[in-house]
Amino acid sequence: MATRKKNDASPGMEALPFAELMQQMAHLPQISPAALAELQADYLKQATALWNASLGQGEAAAIGDRRFAAPEWQANPAASFMTRLYLLNSQTLGKMAAAVEADDKTQARIRFAVQQFVDAASPSNFLALNPEAQKLALDSHGETLARGLQQLWGDLQRGHVSQTDESAFEVGKNVATTPGSIVFENELFQLIEYAPLTAKVHARPFLLVPPCINKFYILDLQPDNSLIRYAVAQGHRVFVVSWRNPDESIKHLTWDDYIEQGAIQAIQVVQEIAGQDQINALGFCVGGTILATALAVLAARGQQPAASLTLLTTLLDFADNGILDIFVDEASVRLREATLGAEAPQGPQLLHGQELATTFSFLRPNDLVWNYVVGNYLKGEAPPAFDLLYWNGDSTNLPGPMYCWYLRHTYLQNELKLPGKLTVCGEKLDLGAIQAPVYIYGSREDHIVPWQAAYRSTQILKGRKRFVLGASGHIAGVINPPAKGKRSHWIAKSTALPADPEAWFKSATEHPGSWWTDWSAWLASHAGPMKPAPKAPGSRKYKSIEPAPGRYVKVKA
Repeated sequence: MATRKKNDASPGMEALPFAELMQQMAHLPQISPAALAELQADYLKQATALWNASLGQGEAAAIGDRRFAAPEWQANPAASFMTRLYLLNSQTLGKMAAAVEADDKTQARIRFAVQQFVDAASPSNFLALNPEAQKLALDSHGETLARGLQQLWGDLQRGHVSQTDESAFEVGKNVATTPGSIVFENELFQLIEYAPLTAKVHARPFLLVPPCINKFYILDLQPDNSLIRYAVAQGHRVFVVSWRNPDESIKHLTWDDYIEQGAIQAIQVVQEIAGQDQINALGFCVGGTILATALAVLAARGQQPAASLTLLTTLLDFADNGILDIFVDEASVRLREATLGAEAPQGPQLLHGQELATTFSFLRPNDLVWNYVVGNYLKGEAPPAFDLLYWNGDSTNLPGPMYCWYLRHTYLQNELKLPGKLTVCGEKLDLGAIQAPVYIYGSREDHIVPWQAAYRSTQILKGRKRFVLGASGHIAGVINPPAKGKRSHWIAKSTALPADPEAWFKSATEHPGSWWTDWSAWLASHAGPMKPAPKAPGSRKYKSIEPAPGRYVKVKA
């Protein structure tokens, strides 16, 4: 860097390319000249202050970013200046993206692309620019770099960045351990019945339908945070759908197959095993969309098998589907249909699980990608054992035709909520025909299913409804056992559910702790009288096939 006099107030050479980039963008019609001029002036003012602070003229602002929290970043003047300049550039790029004059979707895509670039360009991601990683390498005589290279090689073989010590977990051994049996299976799913933990159980059985884009054991990670075990301990006879991880033999399956051979088949088997006309049912995320669709199909056939319906972070109205909306438009859906769908030249194909997992990780790249790149490879730190991240990396495939139908008719065209618009399993679909009372849950910080979108199900379903909002995100908000005493939830005193979710929130009261206890009391009120727990799983017709969690959940994508 060239030496400058102390009274030189111009920004450092590192800032100039960015200022020139802003000048070059002046011709872009998407940003008004006035907005661009204001951004330029603000940038040059802050860059000048930053440069002067680096020369000892003025005090530099504190860095409130955990990527640069280690003392090495501040101890090295060059690294400190570079970090602050990076953060200034990042902030300004974000403002430029927000200033683009375009429709909401285009602007959201620009913001997303800029954020991906900004996060990837962080100095912390590069050994040559990361003084913390350099010091670790020197202090360990290169051992951290050697370990990092070994871990990089291992991840290249696995095909993904490791977020946890995957060798620390085994499905059925230390995750998904609630005792039970497989009592039914077909080419699409295994049905698990869990062993009772109480002398008596409610008469009506309880069926859980998890998302098919993940494995069911997010609901059964460890005994102390298992929603499945909690429901069993509350005296419910619990059944869970364990979706098969699709391979080439079922790559042709459709949305109709997932409804008829999946959710509807599971409902009917549970009815037969328990000898009950009605069951309680829960759907989580996409599992809730599948379950609600199945119940609407059955309603069109004159059947109302659900005594109650619970929907956790579920989309029925896809008008606001969060950050995932930026990936969906007519062109992208047509491309998927042409490469994965039933009409693809090479025939139906699988959407591979790693592609889905990578997409979801890059929705939060600093937390779920670059954090591990730096820790695993630059610092040589083995990722800690964490059950939730092990589940997150245990990806699943999807049949192309099923995925393409779902993408077009929900995310793109938002037709699921429209009575009579779609035909599923030969029936005109009307979600409003489901008569069951419904417990609808949303997570306040959910970036996959925004809570306002989950709330809009209250305007579609016609039965008695209860909406509860939990703190935290898509997973942590749901998996929040009462014994932990964590987080909070909101419940409105009035049973009225206005069309505007914000109006509901203004009337709601925050309560400490988990929403599970509120839901458990609601579910028990629909579960029927208590009776002696069954002595054996299944029935004469549906005998135990193998112990839970079964074969299907152990298949890797």
